[in-house]
Amino acid sequence: MSGAIKKFIPLFDRVLVQRFAKETTTKGGIVLPDSSNVKVLNATVVAVGQGARNQNGDIVPCTVKPGDKVLLPEFGGNKIEIEKEYFLFRESDIMGKWSE
Repeated sequence: MSGAIKKFIPLFDRVLVQRFAKETTTKGGIVLPDSSNVKVLNATVVAVGQGARNQNGDIVPCTVKPGDKVLLPEFGGNKIEIEKEYFLFRESDIMGKWSE
């Protein structure tokens, strides 16, 4: 992780993720053209905010942590470019976490 991204801390329940690299070949060895708009829905969590506040004002920590592999929705998130391409999602927008 670069120095610039280490200094970025998401606020509240926001999660900064980096999508996996796009597949260029299938498991069977077929080369995919660049024009195939297959969106990568898997990502690695890079940074996590402290959590959202509930109605009592208490902070509810996020359930994901840096290094977790998550499944993203097809649309949504804010693109951030800091040397590489990252996306910022609310934790509630993330569809799931892959178990290890």
